[in-house]
Amino acid sequence: MEDNHVTKFAVLGAGHGGTAMAGHLSLMGFDVSLYNRGPERLRPIQAAGGVEIIAECSDRIPHGFANIPLVTDDPVEAIKDRQVLMVVVPATAHGFIAEQIAPHLVDGQVIVLNPGRTGGALEVQKIIRQVNNSVDVVVAEAQTFIYASRCMNPAQTKIYRVKNSIPVAALPAHRTPEVVNLLRKAFPQFVPGDNVMKTSLDNIGAIFHPAVTVLNAARIESTNGDFDYYTEGITPGISQILEAMDRERVKVAEALGFRAMSAREWLYIAYDAAGRTLYEAMRANPGYNGIKAPTTIYSRYISEDIPASLVPISSLGELVGVPTPSIDSIILLGSVLHGVDYRAIGRTAESLGLAGKDLKEIRQFILDGEAV
Repeated sequence: MEDNHVTKFAVLGAGHGGTAMAGHLSLMGFDVSLYNRGPERLRPIQAAGGVEIIAECSDRIPHGFANIPLVTDDPVEAIKDRQVLMVVVPATAHGFIAEQIAPHLVDGQVIVLNPGRTGGALEVQKIIRQVNNSVDVVVAEAQTFIYASRCMNPAQTKIYRVKNSIPVAALPAHRTPEVVNLLRKAFPQFVPGDNVMKTSLDNIGAIFHPAVTVLNAARIESTNGDFDYYTEGITPGISQILEAMDRERVKVAEALGFRAMSAREWLYIAYDAAGRTLYEAMRANPGYNGIKAPTTIYSRYISEDIPASLVPISSLGELVGVPTPSIDSIILLGSVLHGVDYRAIGRTAESLGLAGKDLKEIRQFILDGEAV
């Protein structure tokens, strides 16, 4: 096995994705720590000394028991002497993580949001600069999460599929090559993204998660989510609504001067899944087989993906004069369903520091890092 001790990783978040990533890194020979805010989530992992990785794609990734010596609810301990900090938490917790680690960051560290959803890197960098403005760190975001994975129990995680290609972009964009070169020591799937505005607006979870959950609310409640989310939950009719939302997302990106890939293009790039329609492309993706729906409507597919994905897309649409009626409808329905005004608490152009800026100023900040 290759000696990978030089690059040390911290995985911040011990849910479905964090345990998959930490376990995979350990099995590849990397030194990795695992952090979670709640200590109760960590106790089974600490007792076992790591996590067991079950891989449906066992021919492509290592599997078995992954030893993780440092499992902690102390963020300072978790990031100490770590070059790469992989943030794997719901986007609604990005601000919390940034506040926890910002005072303790040191020059040269790289923070990667897995994924950033929409505006994640902007939010995290803003907090870090407010708390620790002199530190020389890079904030980057992945366009989507690298794994399709689920925790089978607290110390056992199943990886269904590893995506083929994951764009990663840094803020500012000229630092993207150094981030990708560092990440590819472990993950060859990471490729340079154009910039964080493009990774944010290529956020396909914004299309696949909230609307499917809202529109399947009755089925989720009557079956406790006992159906395949992507293959049974997305019917030809629902896929038409997803395609309308997708067109709005792409138009917002165009108005900002960036090209966002369509959901069908993304499925082909990420999973080699092709089809004449979005419905056909999703049915052609074996990576979605067996992934169950949420057991309750009170799922992060609404509580995370509406405020951290749909609301910022809608807000950016307002900024550039692009209407988003289909997206706005799902924001409204999700808010009613949960009894939460997600538009009021979600990421907006204003909260990300972009309100009142013209296109030239926004692009200059995203590409060159010059202050807006």
